[in-house]
Amino acid sequence: MAKLNQIIAVEKGIKSRSHQELSDAHHALQKPQLLSGISRTYQPRDEEGEKFPPESTRVQMRAEEMLKKTQEILTRLFDVTATKDVTNCRAKADVVVDGKVLLKNVPATYLLFLEKQLVDLQTFVKKLPALDPSETWVPDPAQGLWATEPVQTAKTKKVPRNHIKAEATDKHPAQVDVYYEDIVVGYWKTVKYSGALPASRIEDMLERVEKLQQAVKFAREEANNAEVEEMKAGDAVFGYVFGERSR
Repeated sequence: MAKLNQIIAVEKGIKSRSHQELSDAHHALQKPQLLSGISRTYQPRDEEGEKFPPESTRVQMRAEEMLKKTQEILTRLFDVTATKDVTNCRAKADVVVDGKVLLKNVPATYLLFLEKQLVDLQTFVKKLPALDPSETWVPDPAQGLWATEPVQTAKTKKVPRNHIKAEATDKHPAQVDVYYEDIVVGYWKTVKYSGALPASRIEDMLERVEKLQQAVKFAREEANNAEVEEMKAGDAVFGYVFGERSR
């Protein structure tokens, strides 16, 4: 008894060949000269008249034969696709992660969808913003954010000061240099906030996605190991479409 994974393996090749053969048949039928023939013989009016050899062009293609060939081509495709889809209705498996059933009796077609979606989900998780590792963060439940501990820094102001280099005399004024001194005028208290995620949480989610990807892959392989329920659809379809109308 064939398995579903074997049918899936041959379906692509049958589809490709059927498409090419059907395309060739379609193009051939668009050439009227291949469907046409002629036979001509010449008879002079009297025995002394000039004689000409017979002329003929053979019909190279018969529409009925092309219908039969097309039916054979498409019947293979219709049958293998019907067999795959009917078997897919029964092909199911559990998705098991860490020994626990996460999803039960999942159809093979959905497992294939899930496998593709998890690739996108993995990319999404990898690009999640992480908290700056150079800071120490604590939860701020009131705002739903992460916050750093308050850091106090001084606020300074430059105040001019005079430095007397030489005292004034009767003949010369005092020589004074002006310089600026930083004077603390207050204090800043700074708290940084972030809506990003801890790197450990992102790593944990990535690990879970990877585990789920493996579990889905195993489940799909198990589901695709189901025995095939063969279905013949082509004869019924083309017998109806190409069959002659009963009188």
